[in-house]
Amino acid sequence: MTNAADPFSASIIPFEVPEQMRAFAEKGVSQARDNYAKFKDAAESHNGTMEAVFTTASKGASEYSAKVMEFMKANTTASLDFAQELLSIKSPSEAMELWTAHTRKQFETFTAQAKELAELSKKAAAETVEPIKANAAKYYQPAA
Repeated sequence: MTNAADPFSASIIPFEVPEQMRAFAEKGVSQARDNYAKFKDAAESHNGTMEAVFTTASKGASEYSAKVMEFMKANTTASLDFAQELLSIKSPSEAMELWTAHTRKQFETFTAQAKELAELSKKAAAETVEPIKANAAKYYQPAA
């Protein structure tokens, strides 16, 4: 039974999408797929880049820490050697001479160590940024 007041019970009128609308919709879907593929590639590339950045940064931090530990060991050894030498002095002038020589040597050592740590930091920073620069170069080519 069909109720005339019920709009849903009426027979369905066939509706056909015009060809231009269909072509427009298909083009939109195709563009959306292409954009999604580009976005997915960029996201995967970004993830790989970030992984490379963290790996490189971690390696640089490990090298820096190892170098600091090496310097600490050398400086501690130098201080203990100095203390040992102080025990064998015989006069105040000998103590002053030893103290002056040790201070000069430690200053030179600390200066060289600070320079080496600065160079190591600079190298680690440059290597850490390299994957970002390489990835950015893929997407931002200068206009010719």
